[in-house]
Amino acid sequence: MPRNIDAATARALLQTRDDLRRSGCTERDIERLVRDRVVRRVRNGRYVSADAWNGLWNEGRHIVEVVATHLNSDAPGPVFWGPSAAVLHGLPLYRLAPKQVHTAIIGARHGRTCAGVVWHNVEVVSSDIVEIDGIRCTSLDRTVLDLGRATAAGVAVSAADAALRSEAVSGHVQDADAAAAWAGRMSARAERSHGRGIRQARRIIEFADGRAQLPGESVSRLQLARLGFVRPQLQVHVVGPSGEDYWLDFGFPRAQCFGEFDGAGKYLDGEVRGERTAEEVVMAEKTREDAVRGVTGWRTVRWGSSHILSTDAFGATLAAFGIRPPG
Repeated sequence: MPRNIDAATARALLQTRDDLRRSGCTERDIERLVRDRVVRRVRNGRYVSADAWNGLWNEGRHIVEVVATHLNSDAPGPVFWGPSAAVLHGLPLYRLAPKQVHTAIIGARHGRTCAGVVWHNVEVVSSDIVEIDGIRCTSLDRTVLDLGRATAAGVAVSAADAALRSEAVSGHVQDADAAAAWAGRMSARAERSHGRGIRQARRIIEFADGRAQLPGESVSRLQLARLGFVRPQLQVHVVGPSGEDYWLDFGFPRAQCFGEFDGAGKYLDGEVRGERTAEEVVMAEKTREDAVRGVTGWRTVRWGSSHILSTDAFGATLAAFGIRPPG
């Protein structure tokens, strides 16, 4: 099963108490399965197998919680908001594991928290409510803006990059006109908005770049900006010795280095590796790196998730290879 799932897959994973009874479980059996962590109670009367749950990333776990909340609600169901809307749209939640499901309580005076659900008193116009697999949530644009206002910069920029990528990027190439249209639309929306967090949201929208393929690349770019790299080259195209097309995450001309964010999933996650073994992935990366160095004369510097946790640590990693901000 993939570690990232959509609402339909989440719905299929969930079992009701009646489902478990029909499989032969008694009430005592169900309680024992929960106690022994063979199944996990997601919401009242909604269960998922522990094996399935443990195989999911944070986004997948949260969409299971969102779908369970929807199924336990009266029609038409709540409008999911913020991180809970993000997972319905397939946006990443960089290092964020929501502890509660987030919904917009339309027309209420005060927000509240009940049974693992936070009801936010936020204004959501009807044009900003969409349905995904029959589940209501805020629109993609509104969700990106809300994440920009209410989450850490790494979460917000990863989501904004992913939203822009879905609209303006094909392969590794970003359509400049489509990207400009997205930025203009989102900036105009942010300018019309006010209140807590809106300044960060405006900065995130201005900073977004759909060429980031992974959240780790988005956060790497954020850390580079904090270090003083104003506009690092992104998705640098190199033609190999036999005409191969290679794309490098970052280019640092002054140091004559390419930079690559290397997530562990490339080597360890079967969903990412596809049919290849970890050894085959390593060899392919070595072949690629040798070809790029042979054509350009540039080295390739790699870093992973642990290196981008802090700006200082990332700066020290780059400096060890002679990569320093200009000026």
